[in-house]
Amino acid sequence: MTNAYDENKNFPVSWEELHRNSKALAWRLLEIGPFTGIVAVTRGGLVPAAIVARELEIRLIETACLASYQDKSRSEVQILKPASMAEDGEGWLIIDDLVDTGETGKMLRQMMPKAHFATVYAKPSGRPVVDTFVTEVSQDTWIFFPWDLESKPSVPIMGRRG
Repeated sequence: MTNAYDENKNFPVSWEELHRNSKALAWRLLEIGPFTGIVAVTRGGLVPAAIVARELEIRLIETACLASYQDKSRSEVQILKPASMAEDGEGWLIIDDLVDTGETGKMLRQMMPKAHFATVYAKPSGRPVVDTFVTEVSQDTWIFFPWDLESKPSVPIMGRRG
């Protein structure tokens, strides 16, 4: 199995695009709320959670710290810190950047079954786990978030075939 970083289907996301899509997520969530607070899934959910919190004027922010990648490859989901304030999740909004296979989302659902789970990006395998998302990408696409990127020249798509 090849590493996702070696694939040609990369989806780089700029800070501006992430902000715009996180704000679009807030617009969708406005009709569903109000929410008691937000559970930001570390690390990727921190930035979208901050934007959604600002847009929906939510000041109570909790974190759920989970790890599902080890050295750029998927691993078993580990709970590093549960969202203790959210209890069963009733009235709470869980925010993450991406639902990929859905394994992290399933763990979050077990922890907070009554919470509303929202992500900015969703892949087909993980879509059934989330309640609300903004942008769907194919399962074989690797999303590069702004915190993953540095400015450098890119190779044209045709130049990668070969």
